[in-house]
Amino acid sequence: MWGGDWGMPMNNRQFEVQEASANYQLTDDHCGLRKGYKQTEVGVIPEDWNAKSLGSLTTLMTNGFVGTATSAYVNSEDGVLYIQGYNVEPNGFNLHGIKRVSKSFHNRNQKSCLRTGDLLTIQTGDIGVTTIVPPYLEGANCHALVISRFDKRHSESGFYCQYFNSERGHLAFMEIETGSTMKHLNVGDMVRLFVPSPPIAEQRAIATALSDVDALLAKLDQLIAKKRDLKQAAMQQLLTGQTRLPGFSGEWEVKRLGDMATFYKGKGQAKSDLGPYGSEPCIHYGELFTKYPESIYTTLSYTNLTAGVFRSIANDVLMPTSDVTPNGLATASCIHQDKVILGGDILVIRADPSILNGSFISYVIRQLRDQVMQLVTGTTVFHLYGTDMKKFTFSMPSVKEQCAIVNILDDIDTEITQLETRRDKTRALKQGMMQELLTGRIRLPL
Repeated sequence: MWGGDWGMPMNNRQFEVQEASANYQLTDDHCGLRKGYKQTEVGVIPEDWNAKSLGSLTTLMTNGFVGTATSAYVNSEDGVLYIQGYNVEPNGFNLHGIKRVSKSFHNRNQKSCLRTGDLLTIQTGDIGVTTIVPPYLEGANCHALVISRFDKRHSESGFYCQYFNSERGHLAFMEIETGSTMKHLNVGDMVRLFVPSPPIAEQRAIATALSDVDALLAKLDQLIAKKRDLKQAAMQQLLTGQTRLPGFSGEWEVKRLGDMATFYKGKGQAKSDLGPYGSEPCIHYGELFTKYPESIYTTLSYTNLTAGVFRSIANDVLMPTSDVTPNGLATASCIHQDKVILGGDILVIRADPSILNGSFISYVIRQLRDQVMQLVTGTTVFHLYGTDMKKFTFSMPSVKEQCAIVNILDDIDTEITQLETRRDKTRALKQGMMQELLTGRIRLPL
């Protein structure tokens, strides 16, 4: 495994690397290369690597079906899977919304029939994004994708899948892309594109190392998805009183938010005035949509502008008051810090914490999204004001039970955040590995 904090072992496989400085660096005058490396059409690579055209490494490079295939779509399970650009992700697939085509269409278009190990590269739009065909998609057909079938005797398709998705690969595709409004790759240009060609054993070792990290990332994504599902289920049960925590009983009371809280509005803070450093913590209304969960314990932004500002009191509930779509307005977060500067277009809901826990009502608002949507006004730009949220009604238990519910949901959020941080670190590791391994700057022991 790659050591340090990078998490789960990867098939108990241990990798050792030699520092690039021992094998690869330019001389002081940048005119010569260190021993063991050479300059080629694809940049500096080890002397025992070659630079070859894709056409010389493949037995087939062609397009998937180009044209309108909608008349061939079928709903029956015996139809042939039909892969399109939106199904292709870097080193993976998203099969949501996948189509099937009739067998007669498939038989007429055998040129685009896929085999295990083929590479599929997005040809138009998000050009260059590439994945490898797994065994379960053997025999599928595809639409307007570049199919690259490598000669397995000399080339490992997994290596080139990783290369295409690397920074070096993206730059290479940018050199041959066509079009101004919609970028496009031509198969004829790809055939002539030069790529590195290490010895086959090294290609396989590099592909295995990088795919192991991909497997780890996939496991982390699955864990995050499961935790999010768990959180939604817990919110559904706990915030409605369907499930009661041990030690709590009694009926919940139906309350009107306007009878429980006072409403304020933050004051203008331009996004350009925010940054990771500054004298005062602050929150911009735009950050509430995606950057903050239901409970805010640490702010992400700071500012040096403090004249005429509006400051928080711990337990304040914050909501954005305007957006171009209405759905985002049913977003609420409770700030657990005093004196945080709150920018304009932030609705501040202030209640007595001995009666109403701010995080509890933030969870409730997000859970009862449909009810909040009925309070939104506007057509082109949508708004949600304090006068609207005063009408919001909800059921609430004692503040002690509110706090107990919040503790459980916040704990789940903390686990999700930790997993997301771990995933982000692993992605960063993967990027570093790709940069070093796919260029030969670091060599794997064989």
